[in-house]
Order: sequence, then structure tokens, then C-alpha cells
Amino acid sequence: MSGDLRTGGGTGARDHGHGHGHGHGHGHGVSANADRRYLTGALVLILVYMAVEAVIGLMARSLALLSDAAHMSTDAFAIVLALVAMRIAARPPRGGYTYGLRRAEILSAQLNGLTLILLAVYFVYEGIARLVTPPEVDGRLVFFTSLAGIAVNLVATWMLSKANRSSLNVEGAFQHILNDLYAFISTTIAGLVVWTTGFARADAIASLVVAALMVKAGYGLLRDAGRVLMEAAPAGIDPTEVGARLVERPCVQEVHDLHVWEVSSGYPALSAHVLVEPKGDCHAVRRDLQEVLESSYGITHTTLEVDHVDDRFHCADPHGPRHVPSDVDEPHDHVGQADCGH
Repeated sequence: MSGDLRTGGGTGARDHGHGHGHGHGHGHGVSANADRRYLTGALVLILVYMAVEAVIGLMARSLALLSDAAHMSTDAFAIVLALVAMRIAARPPRGGYTYGLRRAEILSAQLNGLTLILLAVYFVYEGIARLVTPPEVDGRLVFFTSLAGIAVNLVATWMLSKANRSSLNVEGAFQHILNDLYAFISTTIAGLVVWTTGFARADAIASLVVAALMVKAGYGLLRDAGRVLMEAAPAGIDPTEVGARLVERPCVQEVHDLHVWEVSSGYPALSAHVLVEPKGDCHAVRRDLQEVLESSYGITHTTLEVDHVDDRFHCADPHGPRHVPSDVDEPHDHVGQADCGH
């Protein structure tokens, strides 16, 4: 019975027929078209305000305003990148790209994170220079421009919050906009201080605060996207726990070669080699394990190679940890038990 599962023991039509809502990044009912509308609306809003802020920043000689405007340019770039990545990732699998181009979204998230950190380095350098020799800054212009920026960013943040943030691609754009909102709040406070007290260094201090926020957001994006690229287990899923859970199911004698990874954000996948009792029903065990993985971990894209424990064709040297039932030391202890899985 195990032989027919060595090539067909993965997810059958049942699994792939799911359409896997959250695998496509829309598990909570937000459509791809809706995501694009929200991102496009935020993009238009940001581009218009960015141009205005850059002009006023030059007039006011404010590094904080110019850093905000530069940050908004990266916001616009992040959204454009997200929109392009969405279209690329939506292309169906073909040729050698058997998963399609889903990881275009992850590359987009990595690029967003990197641009945040590189900009932060530049503004730290400029901010320190202005702390040493602060230029004259028109605090009133900074204050009122930043107030308008808060309003613009609130609307843009709301738009992106309505999109599907389980996608790292959308989350990358959202983090850009959210950090810009924080930056505008900081710049507004700095403008008020400069306007009312004449303390010009407040402008440079605000730009350093903005840089710190950019580093924090950029690091988070690089870390999360890096986990996907390195095929680490999805956050919140412990492969050791998964193996222990599977091996406690009826008939299962051993689980090894267990791999859990994300094809793209919100698209978890799993493969494993499962050994069952000599008289066990391999098909029934596979179905049972698939149901456990779906109900407990949300994993519907699975490939399970299921063999009898005494089958001489299964791998002699398992890769990675071997998971065996907690009440036995070796997987052969249950040989001769009655049939199970029927």
C-alpha cells in the first residue's frame, strides 16, 4: 500500500483545490483588486504632498522636513514596488517556476527594508552635523507643514490598514507610511519648539528620531523577509512541536525529513516522511495528518510520503530529527499490532 504513496503521497487534488485563501495573501477576505485600489489611492496622496513638502522644506531650511519628504519618496517607491510585485506574484506557475513568482513580494519587502535603513544612515549623518552647527530654521513653516503631513499620513495609513497586511509586501509599504506618520509628529513638535523658543537644534533632533524609527521598521522587514528567503519555519510554528503532534496520531511510528517553510508570506508549506505500522492504512493516516496540519496550524499545502515501517525502500538515513511516539524508544516496537486507520 505504501508504494503508491511515494509518488502520490503529497497533497492530492483536495489540497490544491482549496485555492488556499491565505496562501494568496487574502485569507481574511480582502481581494487583490481591493489591495491595489487602497495602495494606488495612498500613492497619489503621498506624491502630491511630497512635492509640496520638499519645496517648503527648502524654503524653511528644515532638515526634518526634507527628511520627511525623502521618507515620503521612499513611501511612494515602496507602494509602486508593492503594486508591481503584486502583479508579478499573481502570474500563474509556468516552466521552471513551479510556485510561480510569489517571492517577488518578499524581494519587494527586503528592498523596502533596505531603503529605510540606508536613508536612516544618511539622516543620522546630517542630523549630527546640524547638531554641531545648526542652521536657521523657520519653525512656523515647519510646524504648519508637519501638521498637514500628519493629516495626509493618517489618511494614507488608514488606506493601507484596509489592505491585507498578512502579505509582507503590503506590510512593507504600510511600515513606510506608518513611520512617516511618526516622523511628522516628531517634526511638528520640533517646529513648535523652534518657532516658540528659537532652539534650532530641535530640528536636527527630530530628524534623528525619524532615523531611529526608520531603522526599527527596516530591520523588522529585513528580518521577516529573510526568514522566508532562508526557508525558515513560519513565525508561530515550531517544527519540533509539529513532529511531536504528528507522531502521536494513530498508526504513526516515526516522522522524519520534516520541513516547514513559507513560499511567500501567508503561504506555509510542509513536507515529511511518515512511517506507519506494518498493517496500517497509509491513505487513512495521510488524510488524518493533513486534517491535523490544516486545523491546528493552517497548513494546507503538504507533501507527505507515507510508508510502512518495514518497507525496505524508505530512506535508511533520515535527515534531521527523528520523531517517535513518546511511549516507545524505537519505531519497530509496535510491529504486529492490529490494523489501524480504517
